[in-house]
Amino acid sequence: MPDTEDTFDLTPVAAPPTKRRGRWRTIGVLVVLALAVLALLSQGLLHSLNYFETIDQAMSSRAKLGTDTFRLEGVVRPHTIDRTSRGASFWMTGGDKKVFVDAHGSPPQLFQADIPVVVEGHFTSETSDTFIATQILVKHTASYIAAHPKRVKAPNGTVR
Repeated sequence: MPDTEDTFDLTPVAAPPTKRRGRWRTIGVLVVLALAVLALLSQGLLHSLNYFETIDQAMSSRAKLGTDTFRLEGVVRPHTIDRTSRGASFWMTGGDKKVFVDAHGSPPQLFQADIPVVVEGHFTSETSDTFIATQILVKHTASYIAAHPKRVKAPNGTVR
């Protein structure tokens, strides 16, 4: 009867060398994923910062703004508010310029003449002074205006 130990080689075999390429590939994939997450977060943060244009700025760059949606800041002219079944229409002033606003949706309770507001919407064309608004935002308390006295004033010179 043959010896069974002689037929099998039981000497230990060294493990095959690890592939360094596999480790570098993993690191590369993790770096790409991290960069993708950072890019998405930064874009999200940049787009969440929603600034507004003053009427002077918007009127001077109407061609560039076109009919894109943005926020417009100004003061509601007295005796121009016309409440409609769709919302309200009124004139806003800023500097020496004025814009007609046709706002759809009900205005906030604090909405009134001679106060600073921000409206969100778009111009009807690149040359129009009519602004179609989907939202009216009443500006915050007097502390904002006190901090920026030259930026927002009512047409009669008062500061609210």
